Amino acid sequence: MKFELNASKRELQGSGASRRLRRANKVPGIIYGGTAAPALIELDHNDILLALRKEAFHSSVLSLNINGTVETVLLRDSQMHPYKPLVLHVDFLRVDATHAIHQKVPLHFVNADIAVGVKLSGGVVSHAMNEVDVACMPQDLPAFIEVDLKDLEGGQTLHVSQLSYPKGVKPVMHGEDDPVVVAITVKKAAAAEGEEAAPAA
Repeated sequence: MKFELNASKRELQGSGASRRLRRANKVPGIIYGGTAAPALIELDHNDILLALRKEAFHSSVLSLNINGTVETVLLRDSQMHPYKPLVLHVDFLRVDATHAIHQKVPLHFVNADIAVGVKLSGGVVSHAMNEVDVACMPQDLPAFIEVDLKDLEGGQTLHVSQLSYPKGVKPVMHGEDDPVVVAITVKKAAAAEGEEAAPAA
């Protein structure tokens, strides 16, 4: 999915200038990274609010049109009002098409209801992670990683290294750590009944 946003350069900074922008239905932001200097920008509030509500926006390479000049960026941070649907500030990181990027990508779990450990063992799917850190070239960045649970048995776990990644995409793991992504836990009582039923059968 492609996302394009319009933005304008802003000269003034500080809390007073930011408040004036918000009253004008604008959101202050900044672009940094790469060889160029950080740039202060402002965006239309409704445009960025609608974009932030889409999951893919948080893990996609974005096109930011700043006064006619297009920058390729990643969303790095967004600040929201504690209880109002108001975006207070956004940070973007410049992307170089010739260099690999690191980005957190959401996980989409499928077939949980027909997983072997759920249907046959009465297990419960337990999610340990909802996103995974990946490295890839900007053009290869996936909107999400699908995790198929249909063959997962009771008591089994899936680790980051066991997920299926698109071509050109690799998980980023720190040291030798290979964290658990999802597991199917089975209650001891249910497991014991299953063990007793096996000899009787």
